Amino acid sequence: MSFVEELRWRGMLQDIMPGTEDLLNKEKVAGYIGFDPTGDSLHVGHLTQIMTLIHFQNAGHKPVALVGGATGMIGDPSFKSAERNLLDEATLQHNVACLKKQLGKFLEFGEGENDAQMVNNYDWFKDFKFLDFIRDIGKMITVNYMMAKDSVKKRLEGDNGLSFTEFTYQLIQGYDFYYLWKHHNCKIQMGGSDQWGNIVTGSEMIRRQDQGTAYAITTQLIKKADGQKFGKTESGAVWLDPKKTSPYKYYQFWLNTSDDDAKNWIKIFTLKPQAEIEAIIKEHDAAPHLRIVQKALAKDITIRTHSEEAYETAIKTSEFLFGNGTLEFLDNLDHEAVLDVFEGIPQFQITREDLKAGINILDLLAVSTQVFPSKGEARKMLQGGGVSINREKATDIEQLITEGNLVNNKYIIAQRGKKNYYLIIA
Repeated sequence: MSFVEELRWRGMLQDIMPGTEDLLNKEKVAGYIGFDPTGDSLHVGHLTQIMTLIHFQNAGHKPVALVGGATGMIGDPSFKSAERNLLDEATLQHNVACLKKQLGKFLEFGEGENDAQMVNNYDWFKDFKFLDFIRDIGKMITVNYMMAKDSVKKRLEGDNGLSFTEFTYQLIQGYDFYYLWKHHNCKIQMGGSDQWGNIVTGSEMIRRQDQGTAYAITTQLIKKADGQKFGKTESGAVWLDPKKTSPYKYYQFWLNTSDDDAKNWIKIFTLKPQAEIEAIIKEHDAAPHLRIVQKALAKDITIRTHSEEAYETAIKTSEFLFGNGTLEFLDNLDHEAVLDVFEGIPQFQITREDLKAGINILDLLAVSTQVFPSKGEARKMLQGGGVSINREKATDIEQLITEGNLVNNKYIIAQRGKKNYYLIIA
């Protein structure tokens, strides 16, 4: 199956410039996608473009990932309601290095014909002087052409207007395409459908400046079935960096998708072939309560983004919080990851000195912490078998809790009834 056919059946393809498919079918081509380094991590909103590059490479073509160290200093105004905060050079260089590392988990980089390549447009813009820019690049495209772009019109009609800085963005991105076409034989630029205007500015520069031909492909912007923006949760963006979004939360994001979304997203965000996906969906429809599509999707993308081990930890975390799983998985987590697991769960702190001497279980639950409002209520529930410490039933009101009870040498998990958890931190 060709690259374009792959995008088409997966429901990813939006627009394609005439002649693009013919070019891809007759020769191996270098094509690029730009990533804006406004943060030090990519998020799930970038995954569509990452998957596009993966399919591009799998079809035998050469993927080029452009990290916009220069364009990141300006910020793409396309369909944004307000101007972004500008970042300093040091922050941008840090972000670029982080994004390179993340993209390396998805693509095969190297020096081979089909290996992925990373470029940074700061490398060819850093020595550009302003007068050189307006003389050499500014004359390539007319203001009339730039003003006709929908993204520009929308900002001009809005309350915030459009700064000259942002207005020049399409010139800079257009020049990126021209530079890569001229120096890296990059014949295709790809991106989300909101990038069509910027992409064709580049192909127009190539045509006007060197009478060359370049091509464009855009993918659909992913939305939820209910129309909400993909990749956003109540707590914000879902990041690919495990320190920003833990593998457990990442897994849960995909697991908690609706049936309609999961059936679409398993095509877009996994590399599973069509026959396998159809079989998974058929199995799911026979028993929707088992959430077979969601589990297959969440497993595949969690392993690809993080690792098999991270996926196993996410499963054990889910089993612990929602089933009868053990606490052993906590031994392999750092403090931030543990706090992430117990987000929203009441947390208390106690001293190691008290633990060394031993704390009576009633004092632990009702004096050192507020798991219970009083020792009387704690005693009553203990004697009734409604209290667990580290997943083991506690019934002895004389029991001493010591350092030996700490999980991962730091935590005690108290449970009141079946569903009420409390994290006690030494």
